[in-house]
Amino acid sequence: MYSKNSPHIIDAKQGEEIYLCQCGQSAKAPYCDGSHKEIDQRPLVHTVGQDKQLYVCGCGNSTNLPWCDGSHNK
Repeated sequence: MYSKNSPHIIDAKQGEEIYLCQCGQSAKAPYCDGSHKEIDQRPLVHTVGQDKQLYVCGCGNSTNLPWCDGSHNK
């Protein structure tokens, strides 16, 4: 999940629930695919307040995980 040098960009719609991987094991990053069940960690459930693009960290260096803070540029 954290092997990119750029964020994962999600086109999110108002009211949508998005399950974001927090364990780093998902094959469908940044989305949860259930891989956490073996390591006892849960996904972040994010309910979208309005239509927008979400930037999910792809490098693992963000100080605001799971959101991208531009750390991949440093």
